[in-house]
Amino acid sequence: MKSPEGLRVAVLGAGGWGTALAMVLYANGHQTTLWEYREEAAYKLDRIRENIDFLPGVIIPKGIKITHQLDVASQDKDLLVLAVPSHIIRSVSENLSKFYKPDGPVVVNVAKGIENETLLRMSQVIQQTIPAITDDKIVTLSGPSHAEEVSRQIPTAIVAASVNIETAEFVQHAFKNNFFRVYRSQDIIGVELGGALKNIIAVAAGICDGAGFGDNTKAALQPRGLVEMVRLGVQMGANKLTFAGLSGMGDLIVTCMSRHSRNRYVGEQMGKGRKLDDVLKEMVMVAEGVKTTRSAYQLSRQFGVEMPITHQVYQVLFEGRNPKEALYELMLREPKEENWG
Repeated sequence: MKSPEGLRVAVLGAGGWGTALAMVLYANGHQTTLWEYREEAAYKLDRIRENIDFLPGVIIPKGIKITHQLDVASQDKDLLVLAVPSHIIRSVSENLSKFYKPDGPVVVNVAKGIENETLLRMSQVIQQTIPAITDDKIVTLSGPSHAEEVSRQIPTAIVAASVNIETAEFVQHAFKNNFFRVYRSQDIIGVELGGALKNIIAVAAGICDGAGFGDNTKAALQPRGLVEMVRLGVQMGANKLTFAGLSGMGDLIVTCMSRHSRNRYVGEQMGKGRKLDDVLKEMVMVAEGVKTTRSAYQLSRQFGVEMPITHQVYQVLFEGRNPKEALYELMLREPKEENWG
């Protein structure tokens, strides 16, 4: 595998996270291209060098090439970063497959979700839609990492996971610097599920905020939410200890507590009595936890896993359940011994 120095890289997706990661890679001395699928938006981004909708006030270095042409962005690269929302991963990967050749570049997924229709993790969607790629060329990068902070070089730590530890190490070295620390893992299942499932618990945390509950409630919610993540993760083949790390507990904490969290915001608005459709219509960025709640609810039934918080969030989001009633039902469940996992 090529040395992770001076790479030719492309970040596919010019949202907040894609823009922030392009800036990390550029700061590390890589030749960096940022792909924005809308021609007019790409032209504007290239001209003003500021992602006004997602990262206002952050200036994109002129050395980062910006294009709307996927073939131009993806050709002759050593590393491709898929930084589009989870529900768009399939369509972008299908288009990317036209240009991806056997023994092509490493593909890094940074989306945090589970596909609704297939219940596949993002790395599985990529492998299914790009026939020429092998699983040892796919990495998932995940952890507590708000774009608003990474783009301003606020110290952050995340995890690069792949079934091939050498590939994970390659990505680790490509991204790491003095403000962006990267650990490596071979548990890509656990890392992907941690990043996806914590968003559901963050919606629940937001509901607590919106409904007027306190710190005690959110402090109880997070470890019990982690239990649900572990239960499902283990049934799907993950190592339960992965959920105690950055991509599990770390990401859970920041997403439940941060003012930057879109998922917490959605829950907060629901807790105040607003309708889901109204909340989503006014948002520029995607709250992955909404779609992930559908997938996790189906997976819990498929694997026979008890996930009471997830089930109540599902009912609040999609069945019109009163948020306070949902919480009280959780509180009045049959008393049990505390069991982690």
